[in-house]
This record gives sequence, C-alpha cells and structure tokens, in this order.
Amino acid sequence: MIGHITSSQEAIALEEQYGAHNYHPLPVVLSKGEGVFLWDVEGQKYYDFLSAYSAVNQGHCHPRILDALMEQAKKLTLTSRAFHNDVLGSYEKFITELFGYDKVLPMNTGVEGGETAIKLCRKWAYTIKKIPENQAKIIFVDGNFWGRTLAAISSSTDPQSRRGFGPYMPGYELIPYNDLSALEKALEDPHVAGFMVEPIQGEAGVMVPYSGYLKQAYALCKQKNVLFIADEVQTGIARTGRLFACQHEDFRPDILILGKALSGGVMPVSAVLADDEVMLCIHPGEHGSTFGGNPLACAVAMAALQVVEDEKLSERAEKLGRIFRQRMQQLVDKSQLVSLVRGKGLLNAIVINDTEDSSTAWDICLQLKENGLLAKPTHGNIIRFAPPLVISEEQLYECCDIIERTITEFKKV
Repeated sequence: MIGHITSSQEAIALEEQYGAHNYHPLPVVLSKGEGVFLWDVEGQKYYDFLSAYSAVNQGHCHPRILDALMEQAKKLTLTSRAFHNDVLGSYEKFITELFGYDKVLPMNTGVEGGETAIKLCRKWAYTIKKIPENQAKIIFVDGNFWGRTLAAISSSTDPQSRRGFGPYMPGYELIPYNDLSALEKALEDPHVAGFMVEPIQGEAGVMVPYSGYLKQAYALCKQKNVLFIADEVQTGIARTGRLFACQHEDFRPDILILGKALSGGVMPVSAVLADDEVMLCIHPGEHGSTFGGNPLACAVAMAALQVVEDEKLSERAEKLGRIFRQRMQQLVDKSQLVSLVRGKGLLNAIVINDTEDSSTAWDICLQLKENGLLAKPTHGNIIRFAPPLVISEEQLYECCDIIERTITEFKKV
C-alpha cells in the first residue's frame, strides 16, 4: 500500500532507509511547485534558485506544457521507434527549423544526448573524414560535466565522479579550459574527430570563458576538419539570454546537444541536432532508444519551446541577469565572505572566500532556505543561482534582498 508522507522528517528517513545514497540533498522535502515557487511538505514556500539544474526554465508546472502533456497522454504515449507516430515528424520539423539544422536525433536524458553526439562524431570521422577505424579522438576540457555514465566520467577531471569506476573509455583527450593554444596544439593530431565543450561550465561553478574563445575555437576546428560539439544541456533553451549560448558569439556548432528545459522539467527529453553530412552517417540499427522520440515527449517539447518563444524568455534572462549580477557585485564590494560573481543571463554564481573543503557555502544555503530561497553549492565554495526564467523583476529584487541579508548576517560557526 502506498503511504502518505506527513512530514519532511518521515520522507527523509524513508529515502535514507530504502534509497541508494548517491545524493546529498539539502534537507528540504518538496511537494508542490508553481512558477518560481516551491512548497515543502509542511507548506513552507520558497523561491527556487536552482530550477532543477535549469530543467524548469519555463517555471514549475507551466499550464501550457501540462496541457500538452495531458492532451497527448490521453491519446498515445509510446510506440517505440518500431513504428511511426503522428507527432514525431511535426516535432522534428519544429525543432530543426527553430534551431537551424537539417536533422534531429531525439533521446531522453542529457547524458544520452552527450553519448549520441560522441557516437555521431565517431561515425562521421570514419565515414567522412576517413580516420582509421578505432583511432578517432574526442577532445574535452578540464572541469567538464555531462553526466555520470562510464563514457561521461571517462572525460571527467573530478575525482569524486571517477574514482572506483575504471577502466575508462579510450579515445578521449583532455586539455585546459578556456585555452586556445592548448586546443590548437591538440588539433595537430589528424585523428581528432571532435571537440566537445560546454559554452559555460555549469557544474564546475558557472565558469564563463573569455569573450571570443568559443568562436575562435570553432574556427580552429573548421581549419582542421574537426566537429565542434556544443553541450548546451544546461546553457540551452534561453538560460543564458539566447536560445542557445553559442549565439552570443554568432556561430552555430556542428553538433548541438539539448536537454533539461527542452521539456520544461515535465519529463526527460533530449535532442542532438546536426546537418545531413553528420546525421546521415548513422543508419538503422546503429543507435536508438525505446523512449527516444516518443509522442508524449514530442508534444511536451514543442509546447515547452513555444513557451520560450512566446514569453520571450531569452530576452527576460538577458535583462534580469544583468540586474542580478549588478546586485551581487554590490554584495562582493561590501562583503568579506563573497569574492566574485560571474555568469551570463540567469545562470550565475557567487564564489565564497573559503576553501573547497569548507562547509561555509553549504551553511549559507541552509540559511537561505530558512529565509525562503533554495540554492545549492557546487565545488564546495561556489553557490549557483539559476531561477526559473519566468521570474519577474520585482521577484528578482526580493530574492537579491534575501541573498544579501543572508550573506550579511551570516556568521561562521
């Protein structure tokens, strides 16, 4: 019999007893979401400043996305790709025209999008570039994060993600982030097939490269006939003030990976976009997913993307992001606890004047929770702030007040 949770304490105890211990969440048990707000089991209301790692850019339980979900769920949810369905083609046309690519390969989770992009790149390398079989290399940068599958952690520099899970995937090479000379040197190897990078490294602490780095990296890849793969699972779908972050530097990657907010947080939906030369290297039987391209996901994704367009969420993120960083810079200037603010659009972070192994950022987040705002540290001393893009200017100012008051009044134990 399914039990009814009556308290946060009960819910946390159940997770501790019956669930794997692979997460360390903030001690809050959420039961309801609407727009920029979340409520816990006891009815306490919070501003959400994580947005499920940018999966709910359109806000929690957006009515238009839910309407699309429920309408499609009443008709058809899954056929597998053994058969055609009457929603997939419309979705493929919609998303390819919106982002400007010939083809899309639909998947479910963000990490599946990354795996798909790498498979596409390798197949293109052997089919088109004529790299000898099993010799193709993919270049990654230090601090990258695109998931925790064996393929993803093989490219990671995070010991916590990697340790104890080897042996690792061959064919990867890591170079320093935000370093064009290192990329140029790595591209001298004729067996390099692709360069995969996040336009802004979210999990690493919202690391923003210098202006021009991405476009120049793209140009270097073009010179060497190497595919530029943009991991925009977190930075895509309007989060940074553009539909996808590479647009800030006016170029279109050879392969674009999307996920998270592609469904508005309603269900797992991801996509890989590329032109025919790359996408048509994959043939029937070589890649796929039972749930990839299911009619329910397609209907939801179209609604989620239409909300972004109709509500001008890119423009809103651009405007409100500038306001947020200005307010946080004022905090940096007068606080001994905060040393730096960085970000783009509504993907931002503050750096706490402490070491990575300190509990200060965690303790600040606990206090933020008590003051009605939910955020979470990354890399020990960095707090990421990423509210739903539907947040109003008035609400943003109120949240800045909460953050400022919390930091100003915070005392280390």
